[in-house]
Amino acid sequence: MKTKMTGIAHAVRSAVLAGTWMAAGGLAGQAMAQETQVAPDAQAVQATPMPTVEVTGSAIRRVQAETALPVQTVTRAEIDKAGVTTAAELMTRISSNVGGLTDGASINVGGDQRGFNSANLRGIGTSSTLVLLNGRRMANFASPGDDSGVDLNNIPAAALERVEVLLDGASALYGTDAIGGVINFITRKDFQGLELNAYGLKTREGGAGKRTASIGAGKGDLDRDGYNVFAVADFQRTNALSTAQRSFVRGLGVEQRLGHLLSGYTSPANIRLSTAQRDYLQENGFTINGKPITNRLINLSVPGCAPPDNVYLPAGTGGVDACTYDYMNDTELYPKSDKASLLGRGVIKLGAGHQAYVEVALSRAKTDYTGSSARVTGYLDYRKVPQLAGTGLDQVTDDDVPGELELRMRLNEAGRRTSTLTSEGVRVVVGLSGNLGGWDYDTAFNHSINTVKDEDTHGYVLYNELLAGIADGRINPFGPSGAEGRALLDSIQVHDDVRHARGTMDAWDFKLSRALMKMDGGDLAVAVGGELRREKNDFTPSALLLSDNINNDAAPEGGRATHDSRNIQAVYGELLVPFAKQWEAQLSGRYDHYQQVGGAASPKIGLSWRPSAALLLRGSAGRGFRAPSMTELHRPTVYSSTATLPDPVYCATVDNNYADCADNWDTRRYSNPDLKPERSRQFSLGAVFAAGRHVNASLDYWNIKRTDLISEIGDDVILGNLAKYGDLVHRDEDGYIDYIDLRKENRGAQIAKGLDLAVTVRGIDTAIGRFGGRVNGTYVLDSKIQNSPGDSYISNLGKFVTDGVVQRWRHTITLDWERGPLSASLSNTYSSGYEDQNTAINIDDGSVVAQNRVKPYSLWDLSAAWQFNPALKLRAGVQNMFDRSPPYSNQAYFFLSGYDPTYTDPRGRRFYASVNYAFR
Repeated sequence: MKTKMTGIAHAVRSAVLAGTWMAAGGLAGQAMAQETQVAPDAQAVQATPMPTVEVTGSAIRRVQAETALPVQTVTRAEIDKAGVTTAAELMTRISSNVGGLTDGASINVGGDQRGFNSANLRGIGTSSTLVLLNGRRMANFASPGDDSGVDLNNIPAAALERVEVLLDGASALYGTDAIGGVINFITRKDFQGLELNAYGLKTREGGAGKRTASIGAGKGDLDRDGYNVFAVADFQRTNALSTAQRSFVRGLGVEQRLGHLLSGYTSPANIRLSTAQRDYLQENGFTINGKPITNRLINLSVPGCAPPDNVYLPAGTGGVDACTYDYMNDTELYPKSDKASLLGRGVIKLGAGHQAYVEVALSRAKTDYTGSSARVTGYLDYRKVPQLAGTGLDQVTDDDVPGELELRMRLNEAGRRTSTLTSEGVRVVVGLSGNLGGWDYDTAFNHSINTVKDEDTHGYVLYNELLAGIADGRINPFGPSGAEGRALLDSIQVHDDVRHARGTMDAWDFKLSRALMKMDGGDLAVAVGGELRREKNDFTPSALLLSDNINNDAAPEGGRATHDSRNIQAVYGELLVPFAKQWEAQLSGRYDHYQQVGGAASPKIGLSWRPSAALLLRGSAGRGFRAPSMTELHRPTVYSSTATLPDPVYCATVDNNYADCADNWDTRRYSNPDLKPERSRQFSLGAVFAAGRHVNASLDYWNIKRTDLISEIGDDVILGNLAKYGDLVHRDEDGYIDYIDLRKENRGAQIAKGLDLAVTVRGIDTAIGRFGGRVNGTYVLDSKIQNSPGDSYISNLGKFVTDGVVQRWRHTITLDWERGPLSASLSNTYSSGYEDQNTAINIDDGSVVAQNRVKPYSLWDLSAAWQFNPALKLRAGVQNMFDRSPPYSNQAYFFLSGYDPTYTDPRGRRFYASVNYAFR
């Protein structure tokens, strides 16, 4: 594969010194050397075989790192300069990564797959991006949900040597489920000596501070001693960040702009009257704050409402007669986390060109997600409310329980709801490599486990016992409870491992490669390989969860644990054909077979042409398929709800008054055991150019189409096209929406295409030091989804649709300087603006939010380093040095309101320093 120059790349690895790409002398210099008579000593050097390398996307070692397929490389040095300490942070700097899962987007209560940090190349889905560790798979995140993929928390970031991103999808080597591409995290293969690292980060406004420490130690020179063993351990702690610690949250104006997204569950409690109760009170002249009531939702404390979290907001969810709860005053923007990882590797020479190796990777990420305090739907006899005691509400006989009031209360006395997510990874690889009969071989057994524990740790209470406490007066919905009530809340707090998931992958793989014959352009080489893999997933909800007695944490439909497994077999082959001095073809194919799903062959061809020493033209085309995940096939049904959306059927009966006909409709999300695999075809065309010894540039066009797309139709799309999708909307006997089906199906197609640009300038010597720079950017030409064959495509390019957006342009720019022991790096990451969601509705007055275009998001980082002596290096830096806040957004998909948490960072300006001591 090609080693593409990236936006944060400092230099391509040593392979670039070989072949036509020579950083020391430049391509033009190499061409001149070829025309010059070689001295005898130089001839001896030239007779020595050039070192070969293996790059992501090919099983054949080669001299030249630039091939027909584009690969983007990030080295350890670039990671250090950026000041990032986790694989997830690193991925935010990859321009082709769009809409991956992050800790910020996981901030919610009762959300799906919290704690999962993922990559998403091309924005076509986490499930279509293959993440590898040292060229081999890892167990996917075990918790069931819409996405499948490796949890980036399980990547031992401190042990990384480099990251290679294969930007051409449907890999015939690693698995054709890599439709969006492959990310290969490559760790050190050998290490000698001792290395210590410490890192600290502090934010300007407080919160979200970070401390990390790592230690690496190794012994043995493989060539001299015949063995090497090393281990790298890393420990990280990040503090939580509360909304109260960020001034930009107040500047978003959520109460004024997005009051309809706030909550009607307040403290003191709102009372939700039945229609008959409201009409009765109106007829009898009942008033609040001296005014007759108009709505069903009332609060006897208005306009007081116990600020700042509970506010009187007539245009908000509470309306003119009740209070509105602003959870953006009472939640966290960034979770507290503790992460630890250990990578150990040992290798020993066995003689005769063979060696054995073992690799152990252990990781543990514990993350505390803290949301607002619990919301409770409670019930109380009207006679226990002094202001209503004499109204005679029990005379209203239309209600199920005459005189009973429905309460919508916020349970502040129980504390904020906190869940602790623990994702643990265990991976053991035992293998042999070497040369046998002229064939280079590598074979290994890979045992990988991911375990996810989802614990309710605070703020969740037993619901039935809570209702009893409200009904008998121990719990006061309208003010502080007495000692007996507080004791009750303490006694019914839930601390339970409510969801426990475990995913296991056992795999044996092998690959063989060798040169077959000489051709005009080099050696004709072949590689063959195969893999046997078994995947198992166990999901175990706790007995307490299945009892459906945890307030705000409902039992899954069906009430049972699930245990699923399947076997996968794959074989592949690759042929490298340098059929002319300037031409090279790479032919490969793979056959995968998934138990219960079936199999498919996936061919691929790549072609490169070097018309001159300074120019490489390349192209590739291939097909792939992605089998449905076990979650997509067998996931338990999940109850959820839509954003606030209008029901066209209901709206037609009320003159399209959104105050009446828009709501957060219930949804049921189903898996589907009859799913077929997705199919894909993709191709790319590109050019790589070297302008002298200092400048390298590449431009690649990519085009991906998926068919038989496994997806759910967006709830907004369903309600916007009832003529086609009306059968997914279930209604009660009165015609009102009961719930909406969101069912996994093979539907329609997806198209994504765009351009990747990379420019690297290096080694510019001046009187004040050496300069270099890199630009890495992705310009998306098209991104759209077709929900069913024959439907028109719906574009999410530069437009927020259902659950996210694909920005038109993303880039990372880095400028480097070094002089003697001093160095500095300045970088910019940028995402272009886009059309906002712009569909949220205020159901109090039926208005739609003002149209908005989300502004571009640009962050600048600066770091400087001092190599004090050969062993000691000091670095300090500032991230987001202009203190740029997330731009305002209307989006209503994520729990956090006022901005999009998927690609923005609420931490603001932050300062960090690190020290590295290496003794070798």
